[in-house]
Amino acid sequence: MSQRLNYQQQSPELFKKFADFSLALNHASIEAAIHDLVNIRASQLNGCTFCLDMHVKEATLHGERALRLYHVTAWRESTLFSPRERAALAWTEALTELPREGVADELYERVRTQLSEKEITDLTYLVMAINAWNRINVAFRPQPGAFDKAYGLDKAGLA
Repeated sequence: MSQRLNYQQQSPELFKKFADFSLALNHASIEAAIHDLVNIRASQLNGCTFCLDMHVKEATLHGERALRLYHVTAWRESTLFSPRERAALAWTEALTELPREGVADELYERVRTQLSEKEITDLTYLVMAINAWNRINVAFRPQPGAFDKAYGLDKAGLA
């Protein structure tokens, strides 16, 4: 697979605005560990190798344990995730896969037991952002790892 076009160069003003939105999410009420898990899980579901590569490296740099990273795909069966993390992962899956009948009341109520209203809103924006990044990167196929040095991801030691 080869990269199709450089969307950053083709629409620099839109890229900058979306990148700024995504950077603003770093100051949201969702802690970095959950932020990383959400980005990884959505990227897995969407088949975005570029984003999965990037976010596994970011999580590693943030101190995430390798075993938990291996377990993200099977988080329901794993004992390595807290109820709060499980709620965030379930919310991520529901908003990424968008069930035909919408988000179930049971899931919404379960998430409400673990996150505040502000956190649910911030988490929803986080899921929106990673899904958009996944879609543009799946469409245009940038090379995984191509920006590691520029983003400091080479320090993760996962080349």
